[in-house]
Amino acid sequence: MAAKNLVMAMLFMPIPLAATDLETWVKPDNDSVRARDQSLNILLRLKVLEEIRNDQHKTAYQLNKAFRKSLRLALTGGGDHRSFGVPSSTADKNEVTIDFLDTFARQQWESILYYVVGSAGQGLGGAVNITAGTKELLTGGGFVVLRGRNAHITRDGFSFLLQETNAQIWTLLIEYLKLSERLQMDAVDVLSFLFTLGSLELGVSYTTENLTPTQLQMLDDLSDFGVVYRRSPDSPRYYPTRLATTLTSDLPALLNTSLSTSSIGVTPTAGNMAAPQETEKGYIIVETNYRLYAYTSSPLNISILSLFANLKTRFPNMLTATLTKSSIQTAIAAGITADQIITYLTTHAHPILRKSTPILPPTVVDQVRLWQLENERMKATPGYLIRDVGTQEEYLKAVSHADTIGVLTWQNDAKGIFFVTKFDQMQQYFKAVARRRRDDDPPQG
Repeated sequence: MAAKNLVMAMLFMPIPLAATDLETWVKPDNDSVRARDQSLNILLRLKVLEEIRNDQHKTAYQLNKAFRKSLRLALTGGGDHRSFGVPSSTADKNEVTIDFLDTFARQQWESILYYVVGSAGQGLGGAVNITAGTKELLTGGGFVVLRGRNAHITRDGFSFLLQETNAQIWTLLIEYLKLSERLQMDAVDVLSFLFTLGSLELGVSYTTENLTPTQLQMLDDLSDFGVVYRRSPDSPRYYPTRLATTLTSDLPALLNTSLSTSSIGVTPTAGNMAAPQETEKGYIIVETNYRLYAYTSSPLNISILSLFANLKTRFPNMLTATLTKSSIQTAIAAGITADQIITYLTTHAHPILRKSTPILPPTVVDQVRLWQLENERMKATPGYLIRDVGTQEEYLKAVSHADTIGVLTWQNDAKGIFFVTKFDQMQQYFKAVARRRRDDDPPQG
């Protein structure tokens, strides 16, 4: 949010913003300063913001010229770029409702999640299968690995499942952008269309006449993701789903419904709509004896639980399971970590558990970690050791900055050394410190 506010505040500034002026924009408390530093770091790494020296030879910031021009044009609606899409001029003979789009988006997206957990199509009845291109994308992104003909979830895949739906979508779209470069698709057209989708209106049909060949190719892929709905590959219109219209907002990408065994047909009619179900958030109860009760009827949730728990009994709206040494170590052998299992159980804990602190029984949490440690005596973290920073004050400031941007792994204040996972971000910090030092030192002679 701080990065968004900074970009919008600088969008129409006639001159660069001095670093000293930026310091007056935030409160002097630690949280505000940390939020400002994180926002600056993100914007500089994305090349949205550029660090320069103004007329007084002081450090200043300005928006990238191309980015500033394009954002101004998109917000003011100038030019003929049609960044907000072109609605179809004719009415659709077969009405497509928002309820249909929500059901279509959820079915397509949950089909992808089923494939990630290694049970594609299981429990979905006549649901649409994901295409070979989407399977290649999930494999190339490291979410699953192929062992023979079967797909198995990886550590990155489980982290993907733990994310909110909006974050999952962007994670997959970033991998799609990487794949598009290898397929020699125009990266500018790809990014432009993705941001266009975020500005479209849910329930409105848009024409394909103004789309480039690259964007027409994207429609087929995005339809498989559930981001857009297109009745047929040669249809002159397409509909953005809620997955698309929330790409650039904080609104939920999917309503709190879950797939039943119903299937969705090609033609949107009331007879093939999947019935909405109640939210599945907060459905797990974990007891101190390692027994687990899950109040869910979602096959997807059940499949995820089966990755690290032994399923015992299943009822219409509940199942019982047990966390055992064998089930946990099987999950760990597949690349899932103990912390990921604990995070998942905490995130989806039943409201009854949330009334207590801590949420999960400490004995269960400790035992899950111990079962992992039995096979892992040492953990290697790739990164960079930084030493000889300067004075003790400069060293402490550098360590504080590394901790703020989330790259600090270890520090030894007595020896003045610390370890970070990424060096390019620290390199920018050291360059900025060196420039400020030159600006503050008076010229000699």
